[in-house]
Amino acid sequence: MHEGMSSTIKRAIKRSFEQAAAHYDEAAFLQQEIARRLDDHLDGVKIAPQRILDAGCGTGFGASLLRARFPLTNIIGLDLAEAMLHQAAARLRGGAWAQLRSRFFSNIPNYAPLCGDIEHLPLARASLDMAWSNLALQWVGGGIVGLQASFKEMHRVLKPGGLFIFASFGPDTLRELREASAGLDGYQHVNRFIDMHDVGDALVHAGFSNPVMEMEQITLTYADLPALLRDLKAIGAHTVLEGRRQGLMGKSAWRALSRNYEKYRQDGRLPATYEVVYGHAWAEPARTIEDGRQIIEFRRNRLSR
Repeated sequence: MHEGMSSTIKRAIKRSFEQAAAHYDEAAFLQQEIARRLDDHLDGVKIAPQRILDAGCGTGFGASLLRARFPLTNIIGLDLAEAMLHQAAARLRGGAWAQLRSRFFSNIPNYAPLCGDIEHLPLARASLDMAWSNLALQWVGGGIVGLQASFKEMHRVLKPGGLFIFASFGPDTLRELREASAGLDGYQHVNRFIDMHDVGDALVHAGFSNPVMEMEQITLTYADLPALLRDLKAIGAHTVLEGRRQGLMGKSAWRALSRNYEKYRQDGRLPATYEVVYGHAWAEPARTIEDGRQIIEFRRNRLSR
């Protein structure tokens, strides 16, 4: 049985995003751009959801895109960090659409913030028409086993035929930083990310059908290494692994890291590569219930003469 990441790691993730919430959008260019691209993936999808989950909603940028695309839909914004939920609620409830709703209409769908964990969704079975997750699944612990467990949770809360669409990071993400920091001090400085093909397999094992997976690489450039690390800190993207360094890097290790990273400089800039994995799949009808018993369908044939 998958038990998820340790409570220590989970608290570290929550604390990191709580601290980043107030200034998150100032450094979240990449996250917002990927959200726009994920939204573009819905252009060819025929769906009219009444209830959507934004899993790992952050400050609500993705939910604002969903609101623009599906204006008559109830949206639930779920995040582990309450400070992120406050930012998201302010964004969604402070917009022109929300003001119009509160002034003239009582039956227009609303936005509801919900503090919770993607690995243990506080939602009822088959209660959603669609689930969306932008750059949150990479924080799930337990590697591919943990990811599959989270996918099973998504499958549980989706209605049969419901859509799950997401973006996450692949293994080439921050490869320059990973290579530059390898062997410096015995600690791992970059999170591990799961390969696109394994993600697709995990969707199938969790009960989803017709998965569609795509990958692209996006490269940001920086004047120097401190600028890159400031951006990572501003969006809460700290390394949150067992065995990670608890304190600051020593001066000699820092000098070695800076020297190693300089090898990647091109045209006066330091690159930071992100492998972005996009996926969507449809929830098949459940074959078992939560206690593991199998669901067997019985159909009555009517004979006529």
